[in-house]
Amino acid sequence: MKLFPVDRRTGLNRETFKNEYLKPSKPVVFTDFMDAWPAKEKWNNDFFKEKYGDLIVPLFSEKSSNPGKKYMTPDTFMPFKQYLEMLESGPTQYRMFLFNIFKHAPELIKDFSTPTIMDGWIKSFPFMFFGGEGSKVALHYDIDYSHVFLNQFHGRKRIVLFSHDDSEKIYQYPFTVASYIDVNNPDYKKHPALRNVTGYECMLHPGETIFMPSGFWHYIEYTDGGYSMALRSNDSVMTQVKGAFNIARHFIVDKSLNHLLGSKWMKMKDNMARQRAEKYVR
Repeated sequence: MKLFPVDRRTGLNRETFKNEYLKPSKPVVFTDFMDAWPAKEKWNNDFFKEKYGDLIVPLFSEKSSNPGKKYMTPDTFMPFKQYLEMLESGPTQYRMFLFNIFKHAPELIKDFSTPTIMDGWIKSFPFMFFGGEGSKVALHYDIDYSHVFLNQFHGRKRIVLFSHDDSEKIYQYPFTVASYIDVNNPDYKKHPALRNVTGYECMLHPGETIFMPSGFWHYIEYTDGGYSMALRSNDSVMTQVKGAFNIARHFIVDKSLNHLLGSKWMKMKDNMARQRAEKYVR
């Protein structure tokens, strides 16, 4: 496995972005994407604790992805202020993902604007992601197949990316958008096809935005406790169809069999992933 640095660009215009990153499906870090947003300076821990500290929020740990009846369900709930204080106090495994704070506080939408770098913005789903120092987001790609612009407000994140073309080489579990390889310590004996994989990595700092093309796999480590907001774009009918198929496959097939079979279903997916990767080893 080889990882190359993600390009970092300032002053990208619409045409350059389209030709150098959108069309070739290549990630890039914008250093100035959110410079004009009030949110860049306004959204900090003190602001969220004072204005929205009483919100009860769902928290997830690494156990959330374990097979069984509680697959992808919250581990616990707590007031938002208490969770932010937990992030400030040091390492924690608890994360919040796909958190639609704008449903509870629609006025926050005024703190950022719809970008003009491309078309097709999905305005109804600007999600936020929170995580403690040391927490990790397992390798996956976004189920709706949208282009993702992840805007970092607080703390740093290390991000590792792989093209969707390498899905079988990185042992994608069938009927899911997940892979369970160890990105930091690849086991070439257990997963020999990883020798043929190339990807990208970067450290995302506050005030920066990373563009992750449709279907791109990403693994994330919270170097510090922090949070970001994802804006999504879908400029193609074909990717909308792929997204709808992914969602149906996940909820109808994977969740149902996780509920019924638990760890047996996980073993079946693991075997199928290995069989599909064997052709790259040969």
